[in-house]
Amino acid sequence: MLSIFIENMGLLCSRNRHSNEADAKENAQTEEIERRIEQETRAEKHIQKLLLLGAGESGKSTIFKQIKLLFQTGFDEAELKSYISVIHANVYQTIKILFDGSKEFSQNETDSSIYVLSGENKEIGEKLSEIGGKLEYPRLTKELAQEIETLWKDPAIQETYARGNELQVPDSAHYFMENLQRFSDANYIPTKDDVLFARVRTTGVVEIQFSPVGENKKSGEVYRLFDVGGQRNERRKWIHLFEGVTAVIFCAAISDYDQTLFEDELKNRMMETKELFDWVLKQPCFEKTSFMLFLNKFDIFEKKILKVPLNVCEWFKDYQPVSTGKQEVEHAYEFVKKKFEELYFESNTPDRGRIFKIYRTTALDQKLVKKTFKLVDETLRLRRRNQYEAGLL
Repeated sequence: MLSIFIENMGLLCSRNRHSNEADAKENAQTEEIERRIEQETRAEKHIQKLLLLGAGESGKSTIFKQIKLLFQTGFDEAELKSYISVIHANVYQTIKILFDGSKEFSQNETDSSIYVLSGENKEIGEKLSEIGGKLEYPRLTKELAQEIETLWKDPAIQETYARGNELQVPDSAHYFMENLQRFSDANYIPTKDDVLFARVRTTGVVEIQFSPVGENKKSGEVYRLFDVGGQRNERRKWIHLFEGVTAVIFCAAISDYDQTLFEDELKNRMMETKELFDWVLKQPCFEKTSFMLFLNKFDIFEKKILKVPLNVCEWFKDYQPVSTGKQEVEHAYEFVKKKFEELYFESNTPDRGRIFKIYRTTALDQKLVKKTFKLVDETLRLRRRNQYEAGLL
């Protein structure tokens, strides 16, 4: 009996020992998890969350790609090759828009004859329009590239292209048409410029983390930049990103003052941008968030403003040209800038303590984008330092 009792005691002690070892192991794992959480929490405090917003076609996704090229490792060969199908699709979509546009103008305009294609080119156009209307596009061959080039050079297509603002002709149309032979090469690998010109509508949310900005190697700041879809049906996906944002980078394509939306051809793009900017400014969760306004596509704006008056847009109806050439470009730009400033200050109260800066940008200009982000970085670091000294951080 005594031996059984001793044996049972031994088993019990053994179990307790194993139990104590298991508890100790579990406690060690818990402590390790808590330590990691604490480390990550501390690390998160150094990560500045930037939200990249704007209406569709504002150029914000091109800004996003520039950040990847400037402050990360860029695109590897596999990523570059993944853009081949995108670029080929862009080519087919562009020539379809132009061909369909020429047909529409030839049927509805008083001077319709200038939009009529030659018989042979009309056949080519019908074929390419059919390809452009498919869900999947064939690889661009030398033969197809030659046909697209022939159609592109037709006077009727050039007349249509001159009225591209009335259609949904992408800003990169000319670039695509001038590089057809290179795009159709069997061994074609896209360049970084090809990737920047490539157009894919952003759906959902994509993010990138980068540091440091510009040449400031000692800032210690890490930025997490979120890019979201700009079309109306994508905006509901923004909501969960609104909390804890250091700054909103809002892209406004100032060259779009005479164009309509992709998703609503009765709505002027600039009016949509105005309404969206106003709506974002009034969100309660942004009342202390800094705003960096990128007045984008200045390269297109400075050419267009000399041909298309700014007051064709309802928001700019009180604009009066004062000069010609470069002086007029600057005058028009300052007018647009002032309109956005007025909109901001109408929605802002001085005690909110947020920063508002406006930058003239061209998303395709890498040097300018780098310079702009360096200025953004300096502004945000200065604000963070002031908050720290004031005991707000």
